[in-house]
Amino acid sequence: MNPHLSRRQVLTTALAASAAAALPAFAAAPGPSLNDLAMATGRRFGSCVGTGRPGTLTGSFADPAYRDLLVAECGLLVPENELKWGALRPAADVFTFDRAEKLLAFAKDKGLAFRGHTLLWHHVKWLPDWLNSHNFGSDPVKGVEKMLTDHVAMVAGSYKDRITSWDVVNEAVDADTGLMRETAFTRHVPAEKVLDITFHKAREVLPKGQLVYNDYMSWEPGHAKHRDGVLRLLEGFRKRGTPVDALGVQSHIMVVDGGPKYEEAAWKRFIDEVVGMGYDLLITEFDVNDKGLPADIAARDKGVADYARAYLDMMLSYKQTGDILAWGMVNKYSWLQGFTPRADKQKQRCCPYDDAFQPTPLREAIAASIRGAVKHG
Repeated sequence: MNPHLSRRQVLTTALAASAAAALPAFAAAPGPSLNDLAMATGRRFGSCVGTGRPGTLTGSFADPAYRDLLVAECGLLVPENELKWGALRPAADVFTFDRAEKLLAFAKDKGLAFRGHTLLWHHVKWLPDWLNSHNFGSDPVKGVEKMLTDHVAMVAGSYKDRITSWDVVNEAVDADTGLMRETAFTRHVPAEKVLDITFHKAREVLPKGQLVYNDYMSWEPGHAKHRDGVLRLLEGFRKRGTPVDALGVQSHIMVVDGGPKYEEAAWKRFIDEVVGMGYDLLITEFDVNDKGLPADIAARDKGVADYARAYLDMMLSYKQTGDILAWGMVNKYSWLQGFTPRADKQKQRCCPYDDAFQPTPLREAIAASIRGAVKHG
């Protein structure tokens, strides 16, 4: 490989030279890759990828064109589900690393970095059934601590030389109330202590790792309680000396009915308070829910791109904002198609590439925001 060429340039050249290829990988957008642009500002650009059944929303890794797209555009991957409790731990005494290992092997082979998601998803709905009904023994406080520390030691410890940035805790704050969620763990141990145990063990295992609290509070109307709850949680971490390095801002932004509406001033106050406490920021799960936009594809693509540009311009005006992770690169593999479908049954236009692997206006909006970003650091 020519050391002066990026992975994207090498891949694009190889595809162009191979007229006999059975399937074109995708239509490469002109110019540098999103990761090349991000690297110029001290960041990385990446995406999630899933090892679900081929043909399903979570089966992106099975598609060779999607894999080629990841190599061309990304410098960083994150598993969509493979390191969550439900996929990784089907029983209390069983860990299944095979799906995660498949993704890690691919990343290593292609020279891509890898993030961990997530050591604890603090939400009953997304924890395995066996855990929600688990008997923690005659001393349940010790039982809770042992399960948490054993899990972090096993999972983070297994990847400590390969994964150095983790979403340690995910979504601990109830979006409707701003209070801490209740789980099987909090029946015996206060929620703040559950989180502290998890972060302290993660720091013990990864003394130089980036430890992230990840949540989906956003700038649309209706998120004020969620934002306030996250601020209280982050303040508590600092007061208690909990080793948290950054806030992961999931960035599942949404165009609500009636067109784009967002609370810019309130969102900026929120971000200012977060960085004022000394936290870094990551954009961890970026996509654009287009439910509030018309069916016409051209109009919808423009609306998605404009809304994304406004959001990313603000987030990337902060030097504390680091890596940018899309939650999927191609519309047909987005979780939004199943989780929050449009009323008109049209597919969401939520990702930087369409189903034919053509770049959408959203891709250029992301690129433009990155070009205009302040340097990270």
